[in-house]
Amino acid sequence: MTTNTISTRRLTVLALLAAIATILMYFELPIPFMPPFLKLDISAVPVMIGSFMFGPIAGLTIAGIKAVIQAFSTQTGGVGELADFIITGSFALTAGIVYRFHRNKTGARLAAVCSIFVITIVGCVANWFILLPFYKNIMPIDAIIAACSALNPYITDASGYIWFGVLPFNLLKGTVICLLTFALYKRLSVSIHHYTELDKPKKAQ
Repeated sequence: MTTNTISTRRLTVLALLAAIATILMYFELPIPFMPPFLKLDISAVPVMIGSFMFGPIAGLTIAGIKAVIQAFSTQTGGVGELADFIITGSFALTAGIVYRFHRNKTGARLAAVCSIFVITIVGCVANWFILLPFYKNIMPIDAIIAACSALNPYITDASGYIWFGVLPFNLLKGTVICLLTFALYKRLSVSIHHYTELDKPKKAQ
């Protein structure tokens, strides 16, 4: 099989993962005691699988495709999609980079820990500098905080929203995504690697 065929098959898998990620984005679950704006979805799982399987750039590409597709039906003028791309992209990029240099169980665990840390920090930064300023233009900040405080009394201002809302939410989200990725990756990787002919050739006997 030619290199072009291999590349085409790899692109097909990446497109499929991006499509699955886009669909999963529309299935959101509210989390008890969390601000109403923060809902859990598992759309980053296909992104992480692609990053582990094909490398960090592939994961970033899947996250980018998902964000672009969602932008066509945006309700935030692309702001939400930009923030999601930054958060999900940094998550997958970190995992892919770590795993590329340590392709074993220990490396996978290390990649998960590092990516959870990154999504937690980047999520806080993206919310503070991108999402909160956007929502302030839609409704008064006092109304936003009041809606959050009704579910979590520790949220009394914008800083509280980050510390007691965004931070634990992204910590939980990152953990759930990593656990699901671990559960699915081994089952999918053999079949996908075989399809794209990425398996290492057997040594001559």
